[in-house]
Amino acid sequence: MILYVLRRLSAGLVLAVLVTLITFLLLSTSFDDVVRAILGSAATDDSVHAMKSDLGLDRPVLVQYADWLAGVAHGDLGVSYFTSEPVRPAVTSHLGVTLSVVVSALMITVAVSVTLGVLAASRGGAVDRVAQALALVGYILPGLLIAIVLVVVLAVRLEWLPATGYTPLSEDPVHWLKTITIPVIALSMAGIANLASQIRGTMIGELRKDYVRTLRTRGIPTRSIVLRHALRNAAGPALTVLSLEFIAMLGGALIIEKVFALPGFGSYAFNAALQGDVPVVMGITLFSVALVVCVNLGVDIANGWLNPKARVR
Repeated sequence: MILYVLRRLSAGLVLAVLVTLITFLLLSTSFDDVVRAILGSAATDDSVHAMKSDLGLDRPVLVQYADWLAGVAHGDLGVSYFTSEPVRPAVTSHLGVTLSVVVSALMITVAVSVTLGVLAASRGGAVDRVAQALALVGYILPGLLIAIVLVVVLAVRLEWLPATGYTPLSEDPVHWLKTITIPVIALSMAGIANLASQIRGTMIGELRKDYVRTLRTRGIPTRSIVLRHALRNAAGPALTVLSLEFIAMLGGALIIEKVFALPGFGSYAFNAALQGDVPVVMGITLFSVALVVCVNLGVDIANGWLNPKARVR
């Protein structure tokens, strides 16, 4: 398993280099526009050339990328062209806001999906129909639409929750929870529908297998069969879906953060891309690839722990 983890980390490192190199090559085609945006509408050709020289943008592209990569190796992602703030602490600060929302949405998704999927598969009948109806609502109604309804009801009319804004967890945990409640619901709706359906289908298949019938004949309680055996075997495919939902939530966070005025990773990336802030875009790209690699690696390790047959030595 250790060798497998090292191989996956090496592959992740290669992926990060390739993605950031492609990103930098694409950004290099608009260096002149970026410099003109920094200088303003009155910029002359001489001032543009001088600014490019000051920023090092007049050097060969591969040399610039190599210098950026060397800085990354020392923990230096450069400074923003427009705000002059260091990129690494700025990105991690905004990423913390996004992760607080996404991880909370993921926890809600897991709790609700496992409950619905297990009950639907083990109980059947009316319970199954209700669970499928709730999943269908998640498919049909966009989470953003539900969030807008919640804003109107809970924020505007009842004034229980703030409609926009964000309070850091370290400042006021209670108000932090209030500020992320509606965004978390908006992000988790589609995930609940997908994951609950996956768990239900896989659990139904597991409960029909021979080993379940054998356990029943031995007098093993149904609760133990469902939770300790069937659910564990059904968790592998569900973990794969969960990892995809996590990545989808990171993408969906861009819209959620814009709607609810959250100073998160998505809105920060959107603004940096519009400005052509090369160091910030590169830092965001690097952190995004690292997140995807870590999530996929975590899912593989969890699968190996749940299913010994899936373990790779």
